[in-house]
Amino acid sequence: MDRLTVVGLIVAFGAIFGGQLLDGGSAMALINPAAFVIVVGGSVGAVMIQTHLKTFARAIRILGWVFKPPVQPMAEGVLKVTAWSHLARREGLLGLEKNIDPTLDPYILKGLNMLVDGNEPEAIRTAMYVEVDVTSKELLGASKVYESLGGYSPTIGIVGAVLGLIHVMGNLGKPELLGAGIATAFVATIYGVGFANLFFLPVYHKLRAIISEKSQYMEMMLEGIACIAEGENPRVIETKLEGFVGK
Repeated sequence: MDRLTVVGLIVAFGAIFGGQLLDGGSAMALINPAAFVIVVGGSVGAVMIQTHLKTFARAIRILGWVFKPPVQPMAEGVLKVTAWSHLARREGLLGLEKNIDPTLDPYILKGLNMLVDGNEPEAIRTAMYVEVDVTSKELLGASKVYESLGGYSPTIGIVGAVLGLIHVMGNLGKPELLGAGIATAFVATIYGVGFANLFFLPVYHKLRAIISEKSQYMEMMLEGIACIAEGENPRVIETKLEGFVGK
């Protein structure tokens, strides 16, 4: 569980409700099911219109990454590639083939199989880079669903405000109904701006950072396997890959 995400959500929404209480208002005044349905439902519907089904489904699947990001074993990857390079130098590609773990990530297995099949380093780089590029584009496309939600949400909030005012104007002769309409009008605006800036856009940027880390890991493994194919010294390969890990 990403504690910073959880704490951030608590702080963000707590500040809104806390500010309302400090100002002498009621927290329940910010709870309005009608405004929620208008803003969230309208925003999601608009995004569904513009998004391909596969991309939308992928966006839903990766939302969990915000709360539990996939761990990219960068340091472990360096150790694995270094061990493979020592094995390849000591026993040749045949010895490496016998020690390939079939439970490895399919992307890494693809590179290793190309390596033991005797493919040229550039061919390995090209084939693996295509997968890095496609995976990155697919995930970034999915993350943009939340960017779009952040763009539509404030506008739909204004629509909700207008609907609330229409309700008010239609019930001017019924004072007891005016409060609900005015509440929907103002709360819808708060929901539109609040969800955009406190959830949708932060989720988008968080996912972009996670996808960037995933792409960096894939590129590191690509480079390591290609270096083994080039016959580079294991120590040189290790030093090169340590640059991907950072501090």
